[in-house]
Amino acid sequence: MKKLIIAGANGFMARYITRHFLALGWEVVGLARREEGMDKGCRYVHWDGESLQAWAAEVDGADALINLVGRSVNCRYTTKNKAEMMNSRVESTKLLAEAVRQCAQPPEVWLNSSTATIYRHAEDRPQGDEGEIGRGFSVEIAKAWERAFFEADTPAGVRKVALRTAMVMADEKGTVFDYLLSLAKCGLGGKVGSGQQMVSWIHAEDLCRSIEWLVNHPEIDGTVNLTAPDPLTNAELMRHFREAAGMPLGLPATKWMAEVGAFVLNTEAELVLKSRWVVPTRLQSHGFVFKHPEFNPAAWLQELWS
Repeated sequence: MKKLIIAGANGFMARYITRHFLALGWEVVGLARREEGMDKGCRYVHWDGESLQAWAAEVDGADALINLVGRSVNCRYTTKNKAEMMNSRVESTKLLAEAVRQCAQPPEVWLNSSTATIYRHAEDRPQGDEGEIGRGFSVEIAKAWERAFFEADTPAGVRKVALRTAMVMADEKGTVFDYLLSLAKCGLGGKVGSGQQMVSWIHAEDLCRSIEWLVNHPEIDGTVNLTAPDPLTNAELMRHFREAAGMPLGLPATKWMAEVGAFVLNTEAELVLKSRWVVPTRLQSHGFVFKHPEFNPAAWLQELWS
């Protein structure tokens, strides 16, 4: 039986990945501060994210390691929150690198989270895997995260892949899909700002399938965009959600309204105003085929989400 280690195993992405690999016959071990929120099929092992403890022995002999640790970016960018967002990502990556370095039999592949937000605000052309890096705090987090990952001294033969992941679509409470669908149902599903900012996304099933595919393709390392090949504008995105909600009208929000709303909701307007036009050039050029290439929430709601 193959063994997968997931650090940060109690988030919604980790639950989908856990179920996917369990269905493939893998053993899945979850590293987290608490067991709450983990899929019941994942074997829980406690870690504090700060020091090498008993959890490090689980990494030795594992076939694959995935790091999903990181404080949520859905918050106000206060000095305290910025430090937590940065440190949770960089320090967890360094700690895992130390564990991998001490392994007698290190994992063959280490996949580390990153973000499609690393690219610049782009409304003129899409950003492939060699796209133009942007500016700003969110970009600096992504750069520091990837730097800690790729500069870590790990044993020869450990393949490293940074997952530049776009917005993940999953019909689960608390996700962006749930939030936007709820807005549409309430008649608030209009465009935000100009509505022309691009939105890159990936269906949860394709997220899991692409991770499995990367594990099984040893020729691929470095950075990989995990996004569907059909990015769309914010205005188009919200139209799809209105159709899924059966709501013909949606109140639009100007930029200043989005900023006020973000303040009230204790988050940042950048999350909806930045144009993320990111495409999966490496995945597609190497033969990965998406099961959900087009954005279609109405159809997804009729399916059984896996």
